[in-house]
Amino acid sequence: MTTTELAWVALSLVVGLAVGVAYFRALWWTIERLPRARRPALLLLGSSLARIAPAVAAFWLISGGQWQRLVACVLGFVVARVIMVHVYRPRTATADAADEEVVADGADA
Repeated sequence: MTTTELAWVALSLVVGLAVGVAYFRALWWTIERLPRARRPALLLLGSSLARIAPAVAAFWLISGGQWQRLVACVLGFVVARVIMVHVYRPRTATADAADEEVVADGADA
């Protein structure tokens, strides 16, 4: 693999990461608004199209017909998913209680 090809694969990874962050942030935005939506089915359909179309277009453009670039894009997308799940994970009641204990212990000191 030449230096140029390696640079393209690295760029593909970064693009996949950026596309993934945008995709999953938009998904979270949609999920937050579903309970208040007057037409939730329309919101889901529109959001799905608005997320999927640019992601597929970006993958297609950056891959340039080369499977190595496409794999790098998908890998970046998956890494973005892992990061976004960690950032937006639901908090459990036990974690909230443990945080409150730490705050209470700090206040007494």
